[in-house]
Amino acid sequence: MTTTEAHATPDVRRTVAAARTRHTLGRVLATLARSIAIFVPVFLVATFVTFALRSLSGLSPARIQLGEEATPEAIARVEAQWGLDRPFLVQYGDWFNGVLHGQLGTSWTNGADISTLIGLGLGVSLSVATFALLIGVVVGFALGTVAALRRTTWIDRAITGFVTAISVMPAFVVGIVLVAVFAVQLKLFPSAGYIPAEQGLGPWLAHITLPAVALSFDVVADVARQLRSSLIAAYRENYVTGAVVRGLSPRRVFFGHVLRNGLGPALATLGLKFPSLVGASVVTEWIFGLQGFGRFANDSAQAGDVPAVQGVLVVSIVLVVVFNLLVNLVLARVTPASQRGV
Repeated sequence: MTTTEAHATPDVRRTVAAARTRHTLGRVLATLARSIAIFVPVFLVATFVTFALRSLSGLSPARIQLGEEATPEAIARVEAQWGLDRPFLVQYGDWFNGVLHGQLGTSWTNGADISTLIGLGLGVSLSVATFALLIGVVVGFALGTVAALRRTTWIDRAITGFVTAISVMPAFVVGIVLVAVFAVQLKLFPSAGYIPAEQGLGPWLAHITLPAVALSFDVVADVARQLRSSLIAAYRENYVTGAVVRGLSPRRVFFGHVLRNGLGPALATLGLKFPSLVGASVVTEWIFGLQGFGRFANDSAQAGDVPAVQGVLVVSIVLVVVFNLLVNLVLARVTPASQRGV
């Protein structure tokens, strides 16, 4: 090999690497642009419908502050103070402008800033939901992978039976059992309460572990089932057969071809799981004494605090949009099938 060829080889490799990087970046940016083009109108429509629910509900701050026996004059005076006597589109425009600036309005029941109230509860729920999602992903991926690799064996049947059993167990039942066993009898974890991470990582983890485990069962079941099915389907594809014929090792076939192409459905499942974990944990938060996002939403709905409920819906919409955007970006980067538009 000549000196010129020796110097040319690294240059060619750098050029190829740079081209791959530009291709990957372009693919991710294209996915980001498509997702934003979809999510922006969805967000606009969802927020409009959310705001319109107040008019359809027939609720008023005057009814909460003055009671059912309030005179029409008193009701009109209070509604004017809250700006409810203005045209609907004017009210929506002011409210939406506030949403864009992170201002979700003022509570009808106590006059507090809704953004602040939601922020206090959202930190608790996000901590529990993130930990629950992490547990669900790790355990679900492990079970789904083992079941796919040992398909049609007793291991596969045992995992399938276990996943089916935990999928029908309500989170509040699991939570009660966890408290009775690990908090009351074994005294390994606190039975209730919450400590922010700023006050210590250990106490924070101790307080969110049991509620996170209770919420993670559904995630484990869905991820394991989706991953098992998609991995088994990927093993039947022609590209896997071709890789085996070329003499690639089972490990390389699995990680290089089967897993990357089988991740799509399992990752897509997570797109809706995380927001639902944040918003659907009302009973679990009651069991473990957590003042979280779900409990705030429930209390606001029962009190008829429409601006607070609207704020909860807006935050839920943002969580769904943002998390699905992240999932789409991961899919575009990880799974070859999504890169080909399959």
